[in-house]
Amino acid sequence: MSGTSRSIRPPSWLNEFKAFIMRGSVVDLAVGIVIGAAFTGVVNSLVKDIINPVIGLLIGGIDFSNLFVALNGKHYATLAAAKAAGAATMNVGLFINAIIQFLIVSFAIFWVIKALTRLKLHNEPAPPAPPAPSPTETLLAEIRDLLKVKPTA
Repeated sequence: MSGTSRSIRPPSWLNEFKAFIMRGSVVDLAVGIVIGAAFTGVVNSLVKDIINPVIGLLIGGIDFSNLFVALNGKHYATLAAAKAAGAATMNVGLFINAIIQFLIVSFAIFWVIKALTRLKLHNEPAPPAPPAPSPTETLLAEIRDLLKVKPTA
């Protein structure tokens, strides 16, 4: 073994990757994904634990999570029992939950975008004032005005 040592050079794409990942838009996207995941958890709980029980109570005590059709024709007390028996099921209640969650998320996003658009419009700088007329333009305007006032004989 020789006494010379080689330095390990990082791959060329590593610097490109570092530049890409540190761009503002990528970091913003990552933050948005994390917040979106947390928001989805809140909406799921809102639908499952608050909205669906109230709707179920109003329409006769139906538990949406157990609203399903077993495709093998047998009757099961709960969706969990049908799944445990290996029955194929059409999960109508879970689909209704997904629709309610979608509507809540899309409504919330609508208001967030609306607020951001309003904020962006209010924070835009005023357009710059038009430049002052040049001395030549000022002189020509004065001549024009004098010609308008001068009576014709």
